Amino acid sequence: MTGGVQNIARIPELQRRILFTLGMLAIYRVGAHVATPGINPEVIKQFFEQMSGSVFGLFNLFSGGALEQLSILALGIMPYISATIIFQLLAVVIPSLEAIQKEGEQGRKKISQWSRYATIVLALVQGLLLAFALENGQFGQGAVIEPGWSFRLMTMLTLTTGTAFIMWLGEQITERGIGNGISLIIFAGIVVRIPSGLGQLVELIRTDQFTLLGALLLLAFMVFVVGFVVFFERGQRRIPIQHARRVVGRRVTQGGMSYFPLRVNTAGVIPPIFASSILMFPLTIGQFAHSPALQQFFQDYLYIGGWLYESIYVVLIIFFAFFYTAVVINPTDVAENIKRFGGFIPGIRPGKKTAEHIDHVLSRITLIGALYVAAVCVMPSVLSAQQGVPFYFGGTALLIVVGVALDTIGQIEAHLVSRQYEGFVKGTRVRGRLGR
Repeated sequence: MTGGVQNIARIPELQRRILFTLGMLAIYRVGAHVATPGINPEVIKQFFEQMSGSVFGLFNLFSGGALEQLSILALGIMPYISATIIFQLLAVVIPSLEAIQKEGEQGRKKISQWSRYATIVLALVQGLLLAFALENGQFGQGAVIEPGWSFRLMTMLTLTTGTAFIMWLGEQITERGIGNGISLIIFAGIVVRIPSGLGQLVELIRTDQFTLLGALLLLAFMVFVVGFVVFFERGQRRIPIQHARRVVGRRVTQGGMSYFPLRVNTAGVIPPIFASSILMFPLTIGQFAHSPALQQFFQDYLYIGGWLYESIYVVLIIFFAFFYTAVVINPTDVAENIKRFGGFIPGIRPGKKTAEHIDHVLSRITLIGALYVAAVCVMPSVLSAQQGVPFYFGGTALLIVVGVALDTIGQIEAHLVSRQYEGFVKGTRVRGRLGR
């Protein structure tokens, strides 16, 4: 690890990319503290202290805390993520869009451009709805200083511009920095909360509300969980593919063995995001509703940490893990591509049998990945309810942080290895091969 860090200093281009990335993230964090004109930040802050268990808490997580301050970047990158997911799902049901997606780089650029336009439309709609909610007192009385259409239009344009600016920052980081820009922006918004969480733990130890031994055991458990997540995020099942000898003109290409990797967690963080969104909406409606019977139902049964809520949460995560994996990987297309390039899986007939074999393997490792994601996402509620942990640890935030960190380190290593420098990890990388 130390040698890899030292080698970074020997590559000026890599240094510039890392510094550029840090500079862009710093600009993003500064913008997250610039309040939207015409609102009372103190009223908004008090509202979010009471609404941590609503859909706003999920949006606030992805905005890096900008929503609870209602800054100019309050909508965060969620409109862009939503637009990207929408186009991915539409490509499954619209053949013409699927054909464009398969055109290679040009097709991806075209869909990416449409995703940007859709992001602006979604941001405009969300900005206007947020302005109406602010005026109607949904975020607390006195949140808006001067209500009216001037405030609504100003809020809508300000928040949409903020989302467009974040999208531009992400693209600049991807192109001129290191790592995936959008992912790093979400990563930065989550990581900045770590010091405050540790500060809360220290304060509880100082006031004898949490023992020092308990804190040390908790930190050891956190390290173990991070290692557990890293193991599964790097885990993959590699399907061997044998390539036959081919004759191209007068040249004879030798056959060889390659591998088709299937990740254990192919769907990534999409399943818990979808599951959280679906569950949080009825909770939010229950909090805003004026029906005592409805509010009592949510308080008695469907509350965060309750057995009914967590059971539905786990079922939804497993469902969306299979659903999104089916969207990303089509076994029939994979089998056709293997056959087209003259390859075959040893012991499996090409065509339909190959597709069935890939589908069988994919189903098994997807189940393992779904159970792993569900366990990580349920963990924060267990730690809070059973152990009294004073801060949020685990869930979607942990999956994002670990996944983005691994991806960024992988890109830094690629730069080092391409210039014949030793990377962070020495020797052969061991990947978990689950699902055999």
